[in-house]
Amino acid sequence: MQIEKFEEIISWQKGKDLTLIVYIVFKNCKDFSFKNQIERASVSIMNNIAEGFERRTNKELKNFLFIAKGSAGEVRSMLNLGLELKYISDKDFKKMYSLTIEVSRLLSGFIKTLD
Repeated sequence: MQIEKFEEIISWQKGKDLTLIVYIVFKNCKDFSFKNQIERASVSIMNNIAEGFERRTNKELKNFLFIAKGSAGEVRSMLNLGLELKYISDKDFKKMYSLTIEVSRLLSGFIKTLD
C-alpha cells in the first residue's frame, strides 16, 4: 500500500490522539513550564512525522521519524514526572504512557521498513 499523505500514517494518527489527550489532561495545570514542555513534545511527535513525510526522501523521513521517536521518549519522561508531582492520575498516566509506547513501537517498525 502506498501512503499518499501523512494523515494516513498510523503513528501520526496515534501521535495526534496522544497530543489531544495531553492538551485535555493538562488543560488546568498551573505549572505552565511543565504544561508547555509536555504539550510541545507531544506536538513534536506528529509534526516531525508530517515534516519527514513531506520531504519525500526515505533518508530525510527516517531522520524525522527518529526525532519523533525521541519526542515520544520525552513525553514519557514528562509523564513520569507529572505522576510523581501529582499533576495527573494513575489512570491518565497509564493511558498516555501506553500510547507513547505504542507510538514508539510503530515508529520503530516504520523506520525498519525504510532500511
